Amino acid sequence: MKDFFKYLLATIVGILLSGFLMMIIFFGIIGAMVSMSDKPVVVKENSLLILKLDNPIVDRASNNPFEGFSPLNMTANKQLGLYDIIKAINNAAEDVNIKGIFIENRSIPAGAATIEEIRDALIKFKESGKFIVAYCDGYSQKAYYLTSIADKIMLNPEGMIEWSGLRSEVMFYKNAFEKLCVEPQILRHGKFKSAVEPFMLDKMSPENREQISTYMGSIWNHWVAGISQARNIPVEKLNAFADGLTIRNAKSAYENGIIDSVVYKDQVIDYLKTLTGIEEKKDLNAIEIAKYIKVPSKKKKGLAKHKIAVVYASGQIVDGDGSAQDVGGDKFSKAIRQARRDTTVKAIVLRINSPGGSALASEIIWREVTLAKQVKPVIVSMGDVAASGGYYIAAPADTILASPTTITGSIGVFGMFFNVKEGMNKKLGLNVETVKTNKNSDFGTIYRPMTAEERNVGQQVVEEIYQTFIAHVAEGRGMAVEQVDNIGQGRVWSGSNAKEINLVDSYAGLARAIEIAAEKAGVEKYRVTELPKLEDPFEALIKGITGSARAWIIGDELMTTYKPYEQMMKMVRNQGVQARIPYEIEVY
Repeated sequence: MKDFFKYLLATIVGILLSGFLMMIIFFGIIGAMVSMSDKPVVVKENSLLILKLDNPIVDRASNNPFEGFSPLNMTANKQLGLYDIIKAINNAAEDVNIKGIFIENRSIPAGAATIEEIRDALIKFKESGKFIVAYCDGYSQKAYYLTSIADKIMLNPEGMIEWSGLRSEVMFYKNAFEKLCVEPQILRHGKFKSAVEPFMLDKMSPENREQISTYMGSIWNHWVAGISQARNIPVEKLNAFADGLTIRNAKSAYENGIIDSVVYKDQVIDYLKTLTGIEEKKDLNAIEIAKYIKVPSKKKKGLAKHKIAVVYASGQIVDGDGSAQDVGGDKFSKAIRQARRDTTVKAIVLRINSPGGSALASEIIWREVTLAKQVKPVIVSMGDVAASGGYYIAAPADTILASPTTITGSIGVFGMFFNVKEGMNKKLGLNVETVKTNKNSDFGTIYRPMTAEERNVGQQVVEEIYQTFIAHVAEGRGMAVEQVDNIGQGRVWSGSNAKEINLVDSYAGLARAIEIAAEKAGVEKYRVTELPKLEDPFEALIKGITGSARAWIIGDELMTTYKPYEQMMKMVRNQGVQARIPYEIEVY
């Protein structure tokens, strides 16, 4: 027995020592990665900028060196910041060491408006007289839209181009909840407020189908028009190609003018060497966009006194501070307040990429935006999605800018409460008994259905919030309340649609929004400061060790099948009154 305890103690000590050593090694690796990331990037003469956008593109990239790292396959998918990409492309236009850009993207993990901003930056880059060449073994529709502005588009002989038009797929949960004996109790205002439809219907309503057809058709028409102009192919032909599935392979793509040549990668490299003046036997001088982002601008601005604050609202709007992936009402309003009170900040740009969320949090943020507008210019820059609560917080701004492909509007409110009493009893054999002091002490409980009186009260709350919502929009946009109500009703619009009905002022991306903010503030020399302050990378790493493991395991292994589950659970978790877009909108 004495030997047993001796060996047990030795084993425990060994495990502790091993864990301690592993921790030292682990943090040593982190330190090494951080120090490596801080090394200056050198751009050689006659270099090529490689625009390979195979990692997620977000409005604002994290400063966490382990962001996107998966321990399951030991790979890292470091996110790229949109503004960083655009600045890098602009810098490349003036960098004498960069001869041109090489685009190589099969598909791009980004939204339509994000793609639009990068495409606009590439069009501007071409004004420098430098070339843009594209090659891949296959293009998605989104990737091809970006690529279409290239001087020369090449494709592998066995490559393919996806060209069939856009689609939207909505999953309905009504029958599944009935089988589980779970009753979704729905309250809403707006015939187009279809966020709750998957829980109450088993198919799409005519109103929802109408709004999806409108905004999706608007996005497709914009893409087709852009490609038509870039490639000199009539719009009618491009639509005919999609309807007839004409562009099936590299041969048909070449014959119909979609691409310029059919070649192999080695031939592309030889062509690029010719363009950059590199000898045939030498390697290309190339630098990827992820590294070039770290190269400082050639313009020597110095440390300007004045600042333009860019406040990022990316994610679902939630009560409290929220997480790094959410727009917390308290945290975000504090950031706007900080920018408002800072006398060196001459204007504020709100970059909104949000489907909305909590009505209360949206109201809290709206108030701070309204106060900020009273003392300095406030410009809204809409990203891929700025709808419902995302539009709520945009409404007071001096100027609202969007992409033609931005998803916006959805001015409406809904409430959703779940009754799981029958499901728990029949499916799990569980029963919940309640003791209360007053008649309505358990109002909102999930363990019984709502009474008629409670439904009336809930509907009244929804109606009151909707009236407040449209009043804010009417005030901010200089419109009559009745006019806002007419274009509201929860209806989702594209940026193009929104401009026609005065919900958006003009088309522009984040970079131009910053310039407009400076112009309205009357400052020529300025620097950009970004808010809210990013979380310390080491704190974020320690915090995310357990939480990230679940996302790594579920997200990586189940991949696309996990998405519908995740979307449904977001709605279930956020039961209550919401100002939120109908569902996760993805264009593909």
